[in-house]
Amino acid sequence: MRESAIEKYLREQVKAAGGRAYKFVSPGNAGVPDRLVLFPEERAYFVELKAPGKKPTPLQTVQGDKLRKLGFTVEVIDSKKGVDEFIRKHGVGAP
Repeated sequence: MRESAIEKYLREQVKAAGGRAYKFVSPGNAGVPDRLVLFPEERAYFVELKAPGKKPTPLQTVQGDKLRKLGFTVEVIDSKKGVDEFIRKHGVGAP
């Protein structure tokens, strides 16, 4: 399965759960996560999407760590099952 298929599935599932999944780009800051996912009640998450079995690059890991140090959640998802788990954990109605 391609990363783009997982990304499309994430967008669809986040929307169905009442949230938004914005493409996140930050000029001059290579390696930032792919998506900024927002749910009601001021809940924001950064999501790095990968093809099944693939891992973040060293630069993506550094960028994710910087965001975590600021207190944000950064998730790496490489499957539709991972998207489903993300929605269960963070979607509308989740703590």
